[in-house]
Amino acid sequence: MISVDNLSLKFGKRTLFDEVSLKFNPGNCYGVIGANGAGKSTFLKILSGEMDSTSGSVNITPGQRMAVLSQNHFAFDEIEVLKTVLMGHTTLYSIMEEKDAIYMKEDFTEEDGLKASQLEADFAEMDGWNSESAAASLLSGLGITEDLHNLPMKDLAGNQKVRVLLAQALFGNPDILILDEPTNDLDSETIDWLENFLLDFKNIVIVVSHDRHFLDAVSTHIVDIDFGKIKIYSGNYTFWYESSQLALKQRSDSNKKAEDKKKELQAFIDRFSANVAKSKQATARKKMIEKLNIDDIEPSMRKYPGILFKPEREAGDQIFMTENFELKADGVTYFTDVNLMVDKGDKIAFVSKTKQAVNKFFQVIMDEIPSTKGSMKWGVTINKAYLPNDNSDYFKSNLSLIEWLRQFSGNQEEAYVRTFLGRMLFTGEESLKKCEVLSGGEKVRCMISKMMLQNPNLLVMDEPTNHLDLESITAFNNAIVDFTGTVMMSSYDYAFVQSSANRIVEFTPNGTIDRRMPYEAYLESEEVKALREKLYGKSK
Repeated sequence: MISVDNLSLKFGKRTLFDEVSLKFNPGNCYGVIGANGAGKSTFLKILSGEMDSTSGSVNITPGQRMAVLSQNHFAFDEIEVLKTVLMGHTTLYSIMEEKDAIYMKEDFTEEDGLKASQLEADFAEMDGWNSESAAASLLSGLGITEDLHNLPMKDLAGNQKVRVLLAQALFGNPDILILDEPTNDLDSETIDWLENFLLDFKNIVIVVSHDRHFLDAVSTHIVDIDFGKIKIYSGNYTFWYESSQLALKQRSDSNKKAEDKKKELQAFIDRFSANVAKSKQATARKKMIEKLNIDDIEPSMRKYPGILFKPEREAGDQIFMTENFELKADGVTYFTDVNLMVDKGDKIAFVSKTKQAVNKFFQVIMDEIPSTKGSMKWGVTINKAYLPNDNSDYFKSNLSLIEWLRQFSGNQEEAYVRTFLGRMLFTGEESLKKCEVLSGGEKVRCMISKMMLQNPNLLVMDEPTNHLDLESITAFNNAIVDFTGTVMMSSYDYAFVQSSANRIVEFTPNGTIDRRMPYEAYLESEEVKALREKLYGKSK
């Protein structure tokens, strides 16, 4: 168990946490949520001992081992991959090192023999003889193939290092596992593997993630950081979000009797529990369902952006098409033989295992770079709004946010421009901020304000949820679901794609896969799996 008692953290006059007391129990997975800047990563650092609180204490059951997902991707550059994973269990690794050092001695004494004997006993008790195979198994599950296991970490790509560090944290069955954004740089298959691993994990997991599908799959509880307070709620993210929104709606409904409100909340719990019981994680989630209680449901005080895309005109029948489209550069085939006909109302998610393939495709169709072959044509009625992956070119001036957004507005009235900034929670003096001091999340919120201002009938969005907090992601997701126009997007956010896309297009080095089906069905389709293996396999 890990307990937090009267914990406070202050930076000057700002109070991040105020007298927080919590308990984290074995067998539970706690998903930590909160707006950007609320202190999610800081809270994990305090729990792990990496950072001190202003007052209060963190107490761990004596003898229990904590493992933390390392955020330093260069700390183990000179160390072999397999050894890096073994180092996740510091006690076991130090025994291995000490044992090897004794056996290397030329003048082996009786005292050395006794010490080695004790170390061997400790090593065996920790299942040390199976440690290398267990570490190798974790690496393989996370997509690090056996031929990479004996290479130094510096020889691995950035996304491969992330997987090794994740294996390091998971290794050796820690009593407490702390993970900050563990799904970053993982593909859907590896995230699925991690979800299954954590569902089977019997100890304490505390995780920060912006991936709602992942939080829903693994969390038994939600830890909500808001306005200096931290509270634990039973249930996963969707349960927390939908129940808190229902309670907020009930609070404003003065005509409904208390007994009727209670029945409505119980009916919501029953519906939610029935849906979970039908899911793939039904057995693992049984304990979570049993703990859901209407008395724990509270209205949310969170502010969500008001995102709404209203097309100024309806698009005609001609939306967008490509013929024999191809991009090759520096020996890499990003996409080839793309013959795409986009229809009105399509919400297409573009995916690829080839790094940057979809990003390059969007750059080509938005005239930022040329294709190497083929042609494209936009319909004459199309009014498109673009959210690029890299928006830095839009924010090189020192304009205030009002001046910045006014550049893109036909209506120059300040009150009109402020309306669109206000929808993205830039109110009062915040709308006078200078572009050069904006965070990544604030820049994306500005870009969404610009997109709403355009009244588009087609949206092109390259990784739209990057840098956004869960409130903004949820509001953005709902807006795309409700949008009556056409969408062309890429995203690693499973829930975002599953809830909004009605068509999946995948670029491979040897052709394109195009299917009108939801994302989950696409990933589970045996026909698509075979086709993907064939088209990617040709390049090996």
